[in-house]
Amino acid sequence: MPTFTTYDGTVLSYRIEGEGEPLVCLAGGPMRDASYLGDLGGLAAHRSLVLLDARGTGASAEPADPGTYRCDRQVGDVEALRAHLGLERIDLLGHSAAGNLATLYAAAHPGRIRSLVLVTSAARALGVVTTDEEWDEAAEVFADRSWYPQARAALDAIGPDTPLPRVWEAVAPFAYGRWDEAAREHAAGTVGQTRWEAVSAYHGEGAYDPEATRRALTALTAPVLVLAGEYDAGPTPAKAAEAASRFPRAELVVLPGAGHFPWVDDPDAFVRPVVAFLDPEVRTVTVDGVRLAYRVRGSEDAPPVVLVHGRGESGTTWTRIAAELAADHRVYAVDLRGHGLSDRPGRYGFDVFRDELGGFLRALGLTGATVVAHSMGAAAAYLLARSEPELVGRLVLEEPPVFFPLDPPRPPAVRPEGPLAFDWEIVPSTDAQLNAPDPAWREDVPEIKAPTLVLAGGPTSHVSQDRLSWLADRLPDARLVPIEAGHLLHTNRPDEFLAAIREFGLRAP
Repeated sequence: MPTFTTYDGTVLSYRIEGEGEPLVCLAGGPMRDASYLGDLGGLAAHRSLVLLDARGTGASAEPADPGTYRCDRQVGDVEALRAHLGLERIDLLGHSAAGNLATLYAAAHPGRIRSLVLVTSAARALGVVTTDEEWDEAAEVFADRSWYPQARAALDAIGPDTPLPRVWEAVAPFAYGRWDEAAREHAAGTVGQTRWEAVSAYHGEGAYDPEATRRALTALTAPVLVLAGEYDAGPTPAKAAEAASRFPRAELVVLPGAGHFPWVDDPDAFVRPVVAFLDPEVRTVTVDGVRLAYRVRGSEDAPPVVLVHGRGESGTTWTRIAAELAADHRVYAVDLRGHGLSDRPGRYGFDVFRDELGGFLRALGLTGATVVAHSMGAAAAYLLARSEPELVGRLVLEEPPVFFPLDPPRPPAVRPEGPLAFDWEIVPSTDAQLNAPDPAWREDVPEIKAPTLVLAGGPTSHVSQDRLSWLADRLPDARLVPIEAGHLLHTNRPDEFLAAIREFGLRAP
């Protein structure tokens, strides 16, 4: 493992997981070595995680002065690591107790922070404290779990002389959204990973001056993401919201069903908002309680174009097209719910996507935008153009489904093995609507007034080309353009796709 020497001569160790832009990660506990962070639920697939073993933990050396275990006296260790890595500014993540350390570092070195992620972070450094009574009350969320009576009894048996490892063993079931095998295995490592004699020193007297820290943080211009677990008793989502309010530019995300270790409870749900936050090209907006990720390119004063992907895809499918259109348009490529980096709320359907697309346009002030959409997204777009015509200026529909009942109907789909880039529940939900669609979705097509370009992929597409001709014939202001490329025109024949939409009118005004 690589090492460096910090400000007082102590040799500290760190490990690197993954590739890409570095993300410095501080382990909580307090005073637990960074091995429990693992790869943070797969976050290492997106970033190079620099996982620091705090002084006296893991492979890092013990300091000559035990007083330096105190949180504020470890700020210099983070700065020494930044200098050792040769980074002008860092993306910094702190979990649990190390959220205090990350916060103190940001207050001491605001110009060195590019972005700050606080995961289920204790906020003593900001003066936000969870009392024992508040923790006990919040833990009642688990009262209906089979393990609760035994765990509650162990918790109630804790006294002032209970050794800290025994305290952790009693608390552990309450620290995870599900006390299942994965949680038990993760929790079992705690005793051997923690320098228990240093735990009390970490939060020792003089470690925190919340008023001074809050004043110093007014100079922090970097964005902050505060992640809370819905079932975490410390901090609760309410306490996390209070902590977020102490930063000039903070966003709070509450992870459903998660506890204090959200990457263990639901790795995908943890990774998505962190990746979206850390990617400077990704923005987010909340529509009807669902956090949607999107990418935007082009001049702010250029006419808007919204790109909507098909089933199982994401906004990244439009990368080439977005780059070309951004020369003379403001281009927005959204990840619909259940796809890409957006939330996966579990409720899907063409009507749901229709309403969500409308909410997205309203939230970003894009009334009258040109909407370019593929497949499932195209169906949502023309349903929206019918229900809320003022929202859509022009339509480009690439290989949309036309809502005739499928004959024969699609049989139940079988989920592929392995992880997916989208929520599988989308497939049975939309297949059911394709098999037996709302008749109005077809019958109301002639009421769509927006000028429309229908792009058809030819005989190698699974979409009926006759049905696409039917759709174009019944739209009052539409033209049909065939491009023999199969179902994915914009990726298989991007030049011809761009030529067609440019001819349709997507030109500089």
